[in-house]
Amino acid sequence: MSRQYIDCREFPSAMNCSVALSAASDKELLEAAVQHAVAVQGRTDTPELRKQLASMFKQDTPPLTQAGMAGA
Repeated sequence: MSRQYIDCREFPSAMNCSVALSAASDKELLEAAVQHAVAVQGRTDTPELRKQLASMFKQDTPPLTQAGMAGA
């Protein structure tokens, strides 16, 4: 089973979040991403948020550094 990830560094925000999440299943990654979006980003858990987050999943694992990040 391949891993998937979502990386906040790819999405500019006022928080300049540097979190990247990775998991072996869509379900596990989606739950972690939703928890992060709600607790840290101040988002509301809605079906639309879940659909948006799931559409941002990528195969593999997140890179150690993100191009264009200060100090990366």
